[in-house]
Amino acid sequence: MEQNTRPQAKEKMNVVKAQRLIEQVALLRQKLLGEVRKVIIGQEEVLSQILMALFCRGHCLVIGVPGLAKTLIVRTLARCLELDFKRIQFTPDLMPSDITGTEVLEIDRETGERGFRFAPGPIFTNILLADEINRTPPKTQAALLEAMQEYGVTVGGVTHRIEAPFFVLATQNPIEQEGTYPLPEAQLDRFMLNVMIDYPKRDEEVEIFRLTTMDELPEAAPVMDARQIRSIQNVVHKIPVSEHVLEYVASLVRASRPECEDAPEFIRHYVEWGAGTRGGQNLVLGAKAVAMLDGRFNVSCADVRSVAHPVLRHRIYTNFNADSEGVSVEDVIDRLLKTVAEPDEADYAEKAKSRL
Repeated sequence: MEQNTRPQAKEKMNVVKAQRLIEQVALLRQKLLGEVRKVIIGQEEVLSQILMALFCRGHCLVIGVPGLAKTLIVRTLARCLELDFKRIQFTPDLMPSDITGTEVLEIDRETGERGFRFAPGPIFTNILLADEINRTPPKTQAALLEAMQEYGVTVGGVTHRIEAPFFVLATQNPIEQEGTYPLPEAQLDRFMLNVMIDYPKRDEEVEIFRLTTMDELPEAAPVMDARQIRSIQNVVHKIPVSEHVLEYVASLVRASRPECEDAPEFIRHYVEWGAGTRGGQNLVLGAKAVAMLDGRFNVSCADVRSVAHPVLRHRIYTNFNADSEGVSVEDVIDRLLKTVAEPDEADYAEKAKSRL
């Protein structure tokens, strides 16, 4: 009897510990946003989504016109989180080794022997801003995306690990498309979120003009470090999710696929290709992060809906019908969220029993 109660007691202690950490994370989030607001005016939703991806061990693809402070946002977050930050400007002549690093030939001054030494590239950092990723050829894009997936770089048969936390924020300019190399669908799917940065509101823009034209600019102070971030990332993946929420995510993802029997008629009419399984996984992880940042240990279907747009907008592809009728991906996702209802308990109770 005593042997059976020990694992239960240990599990209960872990849950209590996780709940306390989540409460601390909610407080740290408010403190972090307070520091960031000293430098960044507005863009609250963008900041929340970037934090969400970071705490889920994911990566972000950011779409926005030049001059909307993308670099400043990332640099300020890196300072507040006490993380190493590097920026790469992607150009057509950028080579994979310019990102990952390469082996250089060295001569030992004492022995005269020659040997190769690995010189790490800028990808060996905590936060990497890949500016205008669609301006570089697919071979260079693939080198970055492989490191994002594997958290390491292999050169000369030797794998060099990238120290966690490792977060990539890649940007694309939606206006200038000439001379670009759009990311293939399979590579887009590796980004957890597609974040849209829009122009600030009028009062926010007036404040930006005032703040950025002063002689001395305010600076944000550190709030947490890499060790704390790794602890938060571990907690996110341990947050339990109910059968109710999992069934709802499955219904959303499957309803986005026109070839699926669960797809509504408007999906068959407007969508060429729907979200894959990774999209569903990221919906669950994103919902967990939303609950955690809100100081909650329970994940709801409302949390899933709150992350649906950044998770799905680069995983659902509209067809000619949608283009000709002016129906955007955002419109499709909005309608999908209104159409797909939360499952009734009776619908998944039998499934849950069968798994026991």
